[in-house]
Amino acid sequence: MLRSAMAQASVPIYSAAWSPDSDAILYTSGTSLIIKPLAPNSKPIQWKAHDGIILKVGWNPNSGLIVSGAEDTRYKVWDNFGRQLYASSPHHHPITSVSWSPDGQLFAVGSYNTIRLCDKAGWCHSLEKPNTGSIFNLAWSTDGTQVAGACGNGHVLFAHIIDKHLEWKNYEATIINKTTVSLRNVTNEAREKLELRDRIINVSLSYNHLVVVTSTQAYIYSTRNWNTPIIFDLKEASVSLIVQAESYEGRQISAPKWQGMRTDVISQQTISLSNDTVAIRNKADEKASNLPDIIFIVTSLLLFCIISSSSVAVYLFDATSGKPLNDGKPWMHKIEIKTIALDQVGQTKDRKMAVVDRNSDLYLVPIQRVGGMGREVKLGGMIHSLKWCDNANQLASLHESALVIWYYPAVAFVDRDLLMLTMWRKDGIEFGKNAEIDSFLENTITIRRLDGSIVTTSVSPYPALLHSYVLANKWDDALRLARFVKEDTVWACLAGFATSAKELETAEIAYAAIDEADKVRYIQYIKEIPVKEAQQAEMALLGGHIGDAESILLQAGLYFRAIILNINTYQFERALQLAIKYKTHVDTVLAYRMRYTNRFGKKESSKQFLQYEKEVEVNWDKIQEKIEEEYQMEREKPRS
Repeated sequence: MLRSAMAQASVPIYSAAWSPDSDAILYTSGTSLIIKPLAPNSKPIQWKAHDGIILKVGWNPNSGLIVSGAEDTRYKVWDNFGRQLYASSPHHHPITSVSWSPDGQLFAVGSYNTIRLCDKAGWCHSLEKPNTGSIFNLAWSTDGTQVAGACGNGHVLFAHIIDKHLEWKNYEATIINKTTVSLRNVTNEAREKLELRDRIINVSLSYNHLVVVTSTQAYIYSTRNWNTPIIFDLKEASVSLIVQAESYEGRQISAPKWQGMRTDVISQQTISLSNDTVAIRNKADEKASNLPDIIFIVTSLLLFCIISSSSVAVYLFDATSGKPLNDGKPWMHKIEIKTIALDQVGQTKDRKMAVVDRNSDLYLVPIQRVGGMGREVKLGGMIHSLKWCDNANQLASLHESALVIWYYPAVAFVDRDLLMLTMWRKDGIEFGKNAEIDSFLENTITIRRLDGSIVTTSVSPYPALLHSYVLANKWDDALRLARFVKEDTVWACLAGFATSAKELETAEIAYAAIDEADKVRYIQYIKEIPVKEAQQAEMALLGGHIGDAESILLQAGLYFRAIILNINTYQFERALQLAIKYKTHVDTVLAYRMRYTNRFGKKESSKQFLQYEKEVEVNWDKIQEKIEEEYQMEREKPRS
């Protein structure tokens, strides 16, 4: 039974596709494409897409990208706003079919006696010329390894994806046929060939391990020995994604689950894994909440995540137990999230997550605050690709016109003033528009341009070396490195590290090297404070974190210092709350408040202050004596 007529056009509609959220329909109308939302009274989006009649469209649920083919013999890639991302050169015949692979990384294009395999960016991986007539429709297998085509001569064409090529440091892996992987070590030209029993579905190479998934089993090979893989059977026949991270052992350690799973929208951009944490952007949470079944397998030095096929929220799990972090509360963002990425190095308490939203803004989120304060920091805008370094928590990002390296992005939570000093920028003309970062291994970044070609660039190795010294608590070595390099970038990174670790001597030297005289003086003042907790609070205040500083003081029972902290930062209401709660220095707060209002010629308007001014006597001599007594008590305490 007909429920409703979505659209009426004066020309034939040759193709239509659902949006990723199934809340809109994309359809053809002559040379134009139209996105019609299902919501009533919503205006459609329409744009002229081709010079000839459009015959086929596809809309990928993972990436949100649109591909179209037309009688003008071109295929084009669009985003969901109708902006053109790629346009092919003219072909010899009209484009009669297009189809996205399930993971959204590839799409197939059919024409007269022609089938093409293309990357999601638009460039062509391979071209075949079967004698089939026009290919009118294409369909992928659920595992994304095979394509079937409906041909004009009455035949059905079947194609299998081969020659998938992977690189990691000095190793190369290539799928040369349905059941064989060829391996090569480029440093010594050693070669291996892995023959498998079943058809290969997915392959991943990283962290000195190769993971090969077939239709029935998974094989885990170590680069040290290709002859004795770890093998286990798969309960689910279809594996859509493998994500690797460094770890240990060889057993299943967790299987996080979420009710109402959707695996069709999970991709490399929407899931991230570190040794201790897994983060998943829940696409359904833009309206409701769904997550997939995830199986974590740990082998020696390897943790990888297999998502088996069977919002603005990011769910976080403990990778070793599968339990949700932060009491199951996701990190929420007000705009749709395109990409998430966890840093890979360091302790769990220092774990950070990079997030790029639909506006192409880049945020850094501390994991331990998610569900609590959730204090994310915006690092930049117009970001279309990012990647964490494998051996140090450095972040590479591609803007429209530049490659930007954040040598110590977490410094934004320590001292925001140092953020720009720890950033390196390179003009992006050689990379072109819409390039993507393939890898960031040690000090080498690999970037794939829009035409599919690979460009490599190097960054300074010294910040990564500094990261390793700090993680090992080798502050003397870190200082020697900074003095040897004599670069403001390295000194600024060291200043941030030392401030975060409360290493006052090192922080003072580093700030002096980058001419931050005011902070040097402040650190010298901090060093004279006799109470360790008060020093820690002042170091937090140095980075602008007033809330953290107050928490440290209150936990240590330093109520007077917490009150003075709020007075010095002009948070008089909070200072009065603390004074009343802990029944101390109410008159001190009132006195400083009166001085403040008198200085600026203001009249007191707070009812609470007016009430206590009537009840409490303000005597500056007594107040000064009480303050001196507090400091004297601190000086008499034994130094910790």
